[in-house]
Amino acid sequence: MNDSHAMDPARADEVFAHWEEKYGSSEGVWSGHVNAALAHVAADLPAGTALDLGAGEGGDALWLAERGWEVTGIDISPTALSRAERAAERAGLSERVTWVAADLETWSCTREFDLVTASFLQSAVALDRGRILRTGADRVAVGGHLLVVAHAEAPPWAHDGDHDHHARMHFPTPEDDLKVLDLPPDEWTTVVADVRERTAFAPSGEEVVLRDGVLLLRRSA
Repeated sequence: MNDSHAMDPARADEVFAHWEEKYGSSEGVWSGHVNAALAHVAADLPAGTALDLGAGEGGDALWLAERGWEVTGIDISPTALSRAERAAERAGLSERVTWVAADLETWSCTREFDLVTASFLQSAVALDRGRILRTGADRVAVGGHLLVVAHAEAPPWAHDGDHDHHARMHFPTPEDDLKVLDLPPDEWTTVVADVRERTAFAPSGEEVVLRDGVLLLRRSA
């Protein structure tokens, strides 16, 4: 696991503490499985190099690595990335994934990737999501893709004790993200821009329907 640029001191403590507390609150925060939208979209893409922004515990990055991608996964939480690193070792995928502990708002590199993914980059703490997405778009190689997946609305259980948390979050549509990205239309093609439903389980165990915004762009020039 590699360290990257120093975090912005004006907000680093709050953001770092928030995510470390979240990942430190249990042995595993997420399911460890790939998110449905990424699996559906990336299944049709030829394997190459991929950049996963906000990799968390590594579910998406490891799914890509299993399918032949060379993946770089970035997250602000060392605790999350430690779990991702152990999962990669158990799956025999360590050579295919590089984990980078960094603040997505200040991290940068000069390398280009065939696929850049940003899944559920939504937070109750300060997050310059637009800047992160634009930085990700800059790292897409010609002929490559940018995939942005977002919660399109709060989950049905948001009123059950998590109301304040979700009230501070923004739920963008694919059209919102297109406006934020503000990419040159002669260089980018919109492949997918829609809202999709998926089933999931609420903390109570009840099966619910969630809605995700899915935006897939191809860099054509």
